[in-house]
Amino acid sequence: MILQSLHALYDRLKDDPAYEIAPPGYSLQKIAFTIVLRPDGSLFEIEDSRIEGRPRQVRVPGSNKPPGSGINPCFLWDNSGYMLGYKPDDPKPERTKKTFEAFRERHLAVESEIRTPEFSAVCRFLESWVPENAGDVQLLRELKSGFGLFRIRGETTYVHENPRVDAWWHRSLVEDQPESPERECLLTGRMGRIARLQPMLRNVAGGGAQSSLVGFNDPSFESYGKEQAFNAPVGEDAAFEYGTALNALLDGRMKFKHRMLLGDSTIAFWTDRPCPTEDIFARFADRGAEIDTVTESQDEGLRRKLEVFLEALRHGIEKHAELGKDLDARHFYVLALSPNQGRAAVRFFLHGTIRQLLDNLRRHFGDMGIERQYGRTSKRPDPEFPPAWLLLRQTARESKEVPPILAAPLMRAILTGTRYSDSLYGAVLRRIHADRVVNYPRASIIKGCLVRNNRQEVSMSLDTERNDPAYRLGRLFAVLEKAQEDALGRVNASVRDRFYGAASATPRSVFPRLLRTYQHHLGKLDGGLKIAREKLVQEIVAPITDFPAHFNLAEQGLFALGYYHQRQAFFKKLDADKQE
Repeated sequence: MILQSLHALYDRLKDDPAYEIAPPGYSLQKIAFTIVLRPDGSLFEIEDSRIEGRPRQVRVPGSNKPPGSGINPCFLWDNSGYMLGYKPDDPKPERTKKTFEAFRERHLAVESEIRTPEFSAVCRFLESWVPENAGDVQLLRELKSGFGLFRIRGETTYVHENPRVDAWWHRSLVEDQPESPERECLLTGRMGRIARLQPMLRNVAGGGAQSSLVGFNDPSFESYGKEQAFNAPVGEDAAFEYGTALNALLDGRMKFKHRMLLGDSTIAFWTDRPCPTEDIFARFADRGAEIDTVTESQDEGLRRKLEVFLEALRHGIEKHAELGKDLDARHFYVLALSPNQGRAAVRFFLHGTIRQLLDNLRRHFGDMGIERQYGRTSKRPDPEFPPAWLLLRQTARESKEVPPILAAPLMRAILTGTRYSDSLYGAVLRRIHADRVVNYPRASIIKGCLVRNNRQEVSMSLDTERNDPAYRLGRLFAVLEKAQEDALGRVNASVRDRFYGAASATPRSVFPRLLRTYQHHLGKLDGGLKIAREKLVQEIVAPITDFPAHFNLAEQGLFALGYYHQRQAFFKKLDADKQE
């Protein structure tokens, strides 16, 4: 299903000029520098081809070299090691010398066949070039990635774009095709030549230079005497098309609206037909859909799409029509990949209708919806729709410590409406116990897991009628902390710093002591505030007959929500008093 969906996507993208899909025998590569030659082949300059410091994409003959291919020069393009015999901080200078020699020999060998002045100028340059001179070029010393091309001074096109050079390349593609068996293609059902190697994917995070979606890199994975990709027979044309379509999503000009990163997963998103959801979803998933924080919102068309998308999430089906017609007939696809020893491991592959996607997103934010700690009037407001990466960030001290196993299950739960991972819930509770902080995204995760996984009803804000001991004691803990703040101000080790973990897990061992300390704090408060605090404590503890010895994980989550809600109630009252 994955390959069939990508194969169908190619038919849509190949005619869209925005994607610049390369035809068979070509590929789009990141070009960082250009070797500008005089007509006699002498070097004029090495030109910086980057745009705002980033390599530009240019269509070139050939494609990426698979890992382990040895010394394998490209035609009229490659990295600085092949083209100039130089790499900055080169750990293997002898190998770099051999790659330059191989690049030179490949081009000199076909000069008599191509017979064009421009190509001959490249050959003269390769014959006379001294690799040691490349170290004098500052641009080459600065470059860390990207490929190079050749251009003749005064020309506006590259050498490989010369009509006669391009015509020779077309002929060579037909003549140089290796022998390959003819079998039925799994994607098209047609008989034809089967691809020996599947396409290499680009820009899969953590996957090195390239990785493949289909591969058999060990004899134990092979069967019936078939080797390499002949175990999964895909026609050469079909393999090129599905690989080109996926690379266009991951590394093409329009990747900003198709590619997302979440944990160790690289996620590709697309729809079967162009629609506003396809234009918006990646931004929404990455930035939380806060319109004011999206730089592209200067584009009025994009701003309008964002507003319509958010309204569909806020109000549901009555706003879906503004995102287009036939949402039940339009389909979305989500493919999550992660690196795995030269191959891309599929974390999950999802597809469904656009209406299902919108319904599941709305359900997710409804389940996790909770009163924000910092509202829109704050200088650092909490996002109305917290993105998945922000939720994952709550499970670890630093972003690099987020467990990779959490990312894919979270996104799958968001997009399909299924259970959240129990590991996510447990990781957030452990993080709260470690740093004693219950903030907006952590409270959102706890609420979402309790609502969806445990089928509990949890309000968005303070619920004074809820009598669960865990929720009540969470509120009580917040009141005791606030009484300390009112009585002593800021202290080095507050009630929360010293006792939150024990209070949320083994309340019987902590709360009697906290209530005795609370009496000392209460004695330092002014009359009106003292009475208000005492009445609130009495109201909270009234339904509680005894302090439980232990709280399970679900009850620890309720304790955290009771604490969060009560703290928010204090701040709301403080803001109201200030406004009054």
